[in-house]
Amino acid sequence: MENEMRIGIGPTSFAQEDKTPLQLLEAAGVIVVPNPVGRRLTQEETIAFLTGEKLDGLLAGLEPLNRAVLKSAAGRLKAIARVGTGTTNVDVAVCREMGIKFSFTPAGPTEAVAEMTLAALLCLARNLEPMNRAMHQGEWAKSISRSLGELTVLIVGFGRIGRHVARQLTSMGCQIIVCDPLLPAEAECEFARTTLVEGLSQADVITLHASGDKTILGEAEFQAAKQGLILLNSARGELVDETALIRALQSGQVAKAWFDAFWHEPYKGPLLQFDQVLLTPHTGTYTRLCRLKMETEAVQNMLRDLGLPS
Repeated sequence: MENEMRIGIGPTSFAQEDKTPLQLLEAAGVIVVPNPVGRRLTQEETIAFLTGEKLDGLLAGLEPLNRAVLKSAAGRLKAIARVGTGTTNVDVAVCREMGIKFSFTPAGPTEAVAEMTLAALLCLARNLEPMNRAMHQGEWAKSISRSLGELTVLIVGFGRIGRHVARQLTSMGCQIIVCDPLLPAEAECEFARTTLVEGLSQADVITLHASGDKTILGEAEFQAAKQGLILLNSARGELVDETALIRALQSGQVAKAWFDAFWHEPYKGPLLQFDQVLLTPHTGTYTRLCRLKMETEAVQNMLRDLGLPS
């Protein structure tokens, strides 16, 4: 029917494990339009998707939703519901300017991303990956590793995920220090607060949970850090200067690292050459429970913003 709402799906993983979010859309009587390319849409593909399919709403992943893309859908697109916590790929100011309702799901990824951060730190601190690799090569190569109880961890960004990581690591014996310039001075924080420069000099581990895409760790910051640093990044690749990181890995200033978010995805860059860097393909939220919670909340947000029953 001509007056039926058309909702596009950006994330290729949407409803793969649990069909409940898709069923909510179908029950509301909308036409569901899947991602046409089976991967993250480029800017040109996003424009073609929005305009060619005449979408009223978009359940968004990480496709670019900048001014050019949003302006291309002027007059039709009414709502964007981001499946996830980050908003750096969406020009929210242009959404307001155009009257496009925007929502996201900030609480959904908390437990899953925090769990994966803890798993990555355990893997790196206890040398699990190199010992596993040696075993598969027929070598019985034991190595002395580090207990979490001897590590000082600097958490950069103390939102939902940062707080959850802090509590998890505290239970494992880590000493926690927190750096978040956006956290008001009067805000409750059960951990010691520090500046980035001071924290770098103390930390054995830095884990990034900040928002935005402004570089936090560059050449000067790596030089100020303790030798043998472990770096964890589940937030955004742009928070780290890649060239400076490569130099820090080569010098041993950064001993080990884990990245789940990258400057360009799929990632094909120089970190692939470093065995001491654990790499995962942006899957911090990829648990059944997390995906279901985020997708369901995003659908409910979309239906609300379009004035449809949920």
